[in-house]
Amino acid sequence: MAKDNISRSSRVFSKFSAKITKVAGSSGAFVTACLVVLVWGITGPLFHFSDTWQLVINTGTTIVTFLMVFLIQQSQNKDTVALHLKLNELIASNNAASNRLVNIEDLTEEELEVLKKFYIELSCLSKENKDVFSTHSIDEAKQNYHEKKKLKQREDAAPASTVS
Repeated sequence: MAKDNISRSSRVFSKFSAKITKVAGSSGAFVTACLVVLVWGITGPLFHFSDTWQLVINTGTTIVTFLMVFLIQQSQNKDTVALHLKLNELIASNNAASNRLVNIEDLTEEELEVLKKFYIELSCLSKENKDVFSTHSIDEAKQNYHEKKKLKQREDAAPASTVS
């Protein structure tokens, strides 16, 4: 029963935050915010630019900013998970893609650096082969590179045929 309440409240919050984030990112919200600041500025002389008058805008903007940070972060987290799932599906469905990139977002920074070095090496191998489209994975790039290198060494070692 408690799990259903958590799940239900999570869905309600998710829908609420999606709507608020959408509204907050609209041109209407921007115009409204500009109007609030304009009205506040115009009322300055009426309130003799008092500390209370300044406190109203400071408090209002601080509260809105504080709440929006959490709503926007929740929306961003949801979008990021959805994007990663879509990318994982594309990687998993392509036979030529390297599956080591599925769920790469769960790796540590150190592990990501190791993978980055692999892809830098892949780039260097492609440059040496003068064909940036020749490989799609690190393992295949290394294998192709070594095979080409052996072939070139054999060609260089073979005696040149003489033409009579």
